[in-house]
Amino acid sequence: MRYVFSTTDTVRYRFPTHTNELVMDRADATASESFISIMEPGEAPPLHQHDDTEQVFFVLSGRGRLEIGEEAADHGPLEPGDLVRIPPGTLHRVPCVGDEPLRYLVVDCFPAGRPAAEPTWESHVRAICAENGWSFDEVKRGE
Repeated sequence: MRYVFSTTDTVRYRFPTHTNELVMDRADATASESFISIMEPGEAPPLHQHDDTEQVFFVLSGRGRLEIGEEAADHGPLEPGDLVRIPPGTLHRVPCVGDEPLRYLVVDCFPAGRPAAEPTWESHVRAICAENGWSFDEVKRGE
């Protein structure tokens, strides 16, 4: 059983809207996973929600803005040291609003345990790509 995961030895996934660097695959845990999200200036993931996941973000560097709900209501600036909790089923997005990349550590917590339909990080990324019309092969290459 593995207990320590390096945040410097990650697997990079480059989506059209942002980058995720996988730290701990959900397949290596019972009810969680972890990755670093990186938004270049002006980038943001699409407004989205996770019905099976509570997310916790810890801002490492850069500046962002937390947007919540269908109207993407502004819930304030995000700066290094800030901790954010996103309850399951909450529409959210975090755009980079600074001149340098926004980097934050994400811990996904699965209250009902690892999702049976997407038991690995890769299966989850495949589902995200299919939902958004993105090429999984391009995303996985990390370019």
